[in-house]
Amino acid sequence: MELRQLEYFVAVAEEAGFTRAAARLHVAQPGVSAQIRQLEREVGEELFDRSGRTVRLTAVGEAVLPYARAALAAVDGMRLVVDEFTGLLRGRVVMGGVSAPSVLDLPGMLSGFHERHPAVEISLVETDPETLVDGLQSGRLDFGLLGLGGALPPGVEVQVVVDQALVAAVHHDHELAAGRSITVAGLKGLPLISLPVGTGLRTVLEEVCAQAGFAPHVAFEASEPYVLGQLAGRGLGVAILPESAVAAAAAELHVLDITEPSMRGRMGVVWREGGPKSPAARAFIEHARRHLPSL
Repeated sequence: MELRQLEYFVAVAEEAGFTRAAARLHVAQPGVSAQIRQLEREVGEELFDRSGRTVRLTAVGEAVLPYARAALAAVDGMRLVVDEFTGLLRGRVVMGGVSAPSVLDLPGMLSGFHERHPAVEISLVETDPETLVDGLQSGRLDFGLLGLGGALPPGVEVQVVVDQALVAAVHHDHELAAGRSITVAGLKGLPLISLPVGTGLRTVLEEVCAQAGFAPHVAFEASEPYVLGQLAGRGLGVAILPESAVAAAAAELHVLDITEPSMRGRMGVVWREGGPKSPAARAFIEHARRHLPSL
């Protein structure tokens, strides 16, 4: 019995078909069928029912599947332990997040890790905050970057890496362009331009407006902070955005401080409490936390 046979067996079971399993494994379909036949001869029983339109596990196949998965997991674990002892990291790290301000230098952080651990693959997944946190808790994601608003759920650790003032920005022809600041109460009834619901900036905006006794009137939403300024620069409303995002449309914008109270936008890197099991992911988190600021 070979590990390759077990790998093929698990793939066919999970994909419910030999063709899909072959595509997943990047091998020819006849090769998968041959290896499964060989495995069935060795165990003395058929593992799949091939009589229908889809391939299904037999009762014996159902009973064998957990042991096949456990054997493959054990081999992966053995390889990881050996890699740790030899100092060679392999594997894949999945980082979820949103667009990051230039002050964080994420490209520099990523390139520095790649230079030290070239055998580790890194996947960057752009997602919304709720999905990101869920991905951390379920293990689909190893690490994340998101705007901070309300409290994070238990089991998620955070390191604040950005803390900057939120400002209001309008076109130079806007009636507010004659002033230098605006109170939170002064935002009532104005068409605002903001990040979507659930983001850290939007949560802060909604909380301070609620404290002032009103709900903000958000006329336009955009998922990228710099786009908020561009929309305000076209005269579409009052953008609420981080100071660092003003530069993208600075020539078209008049910026006002927000007072009574002031608002701040924070971003943090987040990871599952206790860290991921993968040595590669643990090393990535340690590297990122050293490279990025701690505020």
